[in-house]
Formats: sequence, structure tokens, C-alpha cells
Amino acid sequence: MKGFKALRTYLVNLALRALIKRKLSTCLTPFDVRKAFEGFPPIAPRGVRFFDGAVGGVSGEWAQPKKGPADIGTILYVHGGGHVAMSPRTHRAITGAFAARGFSVFAPDYRLAPEYIFPAALSDLADAFCALREQKERPIFVAGDSSGGGLVVSLLLKLRDLKQEQPIAASVFSPWVDLAVTGDSATINRDRDPVEVPECLRMLAKAYIGQADPRDPLISPIYGDLTGLPPLQIFVGDTEILLDDAQRLARRARDALVTVDLQIYPNMPHAWPSLNAILPEGRKALDDAALFMKTSALKAIATQLRDPKPSSAPLDDIQTAKTGT
Repeated sequence: MKGFKALRTYLVNLALRALIKRKLSTCLTPFDVRKAFEGFPPIAPRGVRFFDGAVGGVSGEWAQPKKGPADIGTILYVHGGGHVAMSPRTHRAITGAFAARGFSVFAPDYRLAPEYIFPAALSDLADAFCALREQKERPIFVAGDSSGGGLVVSLLLKLRDLKQEQPIAASVFSPWVDLAVTGDSATINRDRDPVEVPECLRMLAKAYIGQADPRDPLISPIYGDLTGLPPLQIFVGDTEILLDDAQRLARRARDALVTVDLQIYPNMPHAWPSLNAILPEGRKALDDAALFMKTSALKAIATQLRDPKPSSAPLDDIQTAKTGT
């Protein structure tokens, strides 16, 4: 069995090198990156319905289970794509997987660079999150992958600085949180990573930030004070060039007394939960993320019972998620 799993992972990584990394290695502009990802159809799980919507004036796509209520909570899911590419549709494998696990998921179609540079995307996410929070229908979580994972952490910092209520928890897959691209793994894992290319990341960073400082915490949250953030779960593969981003994010969050769950998977490609249809490791990561969010909601119940305060979601809704009634 171990031999079969190793062979499957090897073949998946080999295909990614041929289909994605080879293309990204030749990309000179953000538009080249967009073109490189064209033609990859969204892979959506069964038992999930997708429909267009808008939250806080931000258009996007909802994913919800076809049968049974999405009573665990709502996830604001931020898709990756290097800040310049992809959409909610391209990430249906993840948003649909969360919906199949009992969540209602809204993936905003936030503005992309280079047409819209920082802080356009972050402003869109803040508007969408605040609108979801004001609905107060159920617990709210945030999640994202790659550049979307970095935007998730930037969003948490922005909400904290604005003294806005935080989501109950956040889960990020292969987060890009250092747009200065200074991590050692950018060099050490340069050839081991089957997807990402350091030079491409640096080009994309310039397209996104314009003339801003790449070490601005709202651009690269790894350089910020992470005090006051909600429980944070971080997934990364040990061969990724973004391995250091994830590890440094975890260290800085723990130093700020944030609850952190760092999970490092061996030999997994960048943002592998998007391949959950063929990789059991992708399904496991999504299972773990769903469990992390549920557990964080239950801990929020306990905290609210000890020290009753206004919550971003009614207690009854969270208790319903606990009991399944």
C-alpha cells in the first residue's frame, strides 16, 4: 500500500511539473500566468450545488450541499492564483468539498492584479466578510490557498486593526505570506517543488503591490504583529518553496500567543487539497480543516458560556452545529 501511495504521489507530481511548472517557468507577465492556467476545468464533487451571488457588494459563488442543511457555519473561501489569475469556479474542488462536509461556502470573485493592485483585493474581502458577519445567521470561518491563504491572514490583521470582530477560525493551504520571497525554502526546494517557481512569484508580487513595500504587513503578514488573531491552521508540503512561509507564519503566530495547528505533509504539491479527487491526502487535509473549524466553534461556545458577550453568530446556531439537530 505504501508503495502504491508513493507511486501515485510521484505520478501526480510528475504531471504537475509537465502541465504547470514548465509553463510557469516561461511566464514573464501576469497575463502569461493567466494563460498558463486556462483550459483546466473545475472539478466539483457530487452532492453540491453552486450558484452565483453577491455579499457586501462583492460578487462571487456559493457552494452548498444539495441534501441536508449547511448547519456547521459559513466559510469565506479565498481562492489562490498568484493575485492575478483563477476564480471561484476554478476552486470548486475545495469549496465544494467544504460544502459536502456541511458548510455553506462563499468564494468572492475579488479584484485581481495587475488591473487592480493592492489593496483592492483586501478591501473586497473585508467588505464580504463584514457583510457575512452582520447577517449573524451562523458561525463564520475563513480559509484560502496560496496567495488566497496570504490574503486570509492579511484580512485577519485588517479586521483586528479596525477593531472588527474576527472569524471563529482560519485554515490556509500552502499560504504565500512573504511577497518579498525571502524564505530559505525558495532556494532549497527550488527543484523539489513540482509547481511553483521563485522568479514567477517575484514577478507576480510586483504586479500585485505596485509601488508599495512588499514587507507591509497587510501585503506580507509574516512581517506583522499577529497578536489577537483567531485560531489558525496551516497546511504545507515539505517540498514546497513556500515551506518557510508556513513555518515562519506558525512561529510568529505562536509567539503572539495565537492557537496554531501547523501540518506539514511529505511530498505533497502546492495547494494539494485542490486535488482531493485523486489524492487521499487532499481529502484528509480537508477533513482536518473541517474538524478544526468545528472544534474552534465548540470552544467558542465554552468561552461564551463562561463570559457571555455578543458573538458573530448566535449561540443557538453553533450549538446546532454541535448536535446536528
